[in-house]
Amino acid sequence: MQKSIVVIGIGEMAGVFCRGFLKSGYTVIPVTRDTDIHQAAQFAPTPDMVLLSVAEKDLHSSLETIPEHWKPQLALLQNELLPRDWQTHQLNQPTIISVWFEKKKGQDYKVLVPSPIYGPKAHILGDALTQLDIPNRLLNNAEELLFELVLKNVYILTTNISGLVVGGDVENLWNQHRDLAKTVAGEVIQLQEYLTGAAQDSNALIEGMVTAINGDPQHQCMGRSAPARLANALRIADEANLSVPKLREIHSKTVD
Repeated sequence: MQKSIVVIGIGEMAGVFCRGFLKSGYTVIPVTRDTDIHQAAQFAPTPDMVLLSVAEKDLHSSLETIPEHWKPQLALLQNELLPRDWQTHQLNQPTIISVWFEKKKGQDYKVLVPSPIYGPKAHILGDALTQLDIPNRLLNNAEELLFELVLKNVYILTTNISGLVVGGDVENLWNQHRDLAKTVAGEVIQLQEYLTGAAQDSNALIEGMVTAINGDPQHQCMGRSAPARLANALRIADEANLSVPKLREIHSKTVD
């Protein structure tokens, strides 16, 4: 079979990518929860790419099932990704995209900012998104990728956790509660530096977060997973012996 892509997890986001793959001339082979992944691997032993598009909570269990000969073709798109997530599974450098568009049921995709991509299959993902007029950009090295992954995490965690206090959209958060947002972002950056073992430019991260805010000012701060994200952030802070007083204050006022 020529020009094939395996897509594991067929949700809203995967549907967008599948449209792009099809327009790029690829055969798409779906793998759902009911699919025997090893039978699929026999059917498609040499796909051009394997896109793992399961939810964040299913990432590690899904990575454990990836057939060995598919691993060099693997691409990941989950939120809150960091190198430790794939290194735990002895993956050297899968293709990674930091997705900066959202897709909800019954609605078409909405772009915030261009989505950065890095890895051996980056051109396939980039071409697929370009087919759909979704802006994207290819990164030059792993250091750039790390910054982009941390930036996405700072945006998600800052807006979600701050949203537990103020609700509303990201424009209101930044314009009316900027001190809160900057304090939360600062503590989130500390957590990211612990998780990655690398210092980042805090000013550049805040600047990137503001760019994303301006890309979709009416984006709601707080999703259903906000309390769980705060709890996980505090678990990491305890592990790292970080004080993160603002995160603890928010937890005591909104979750405890």
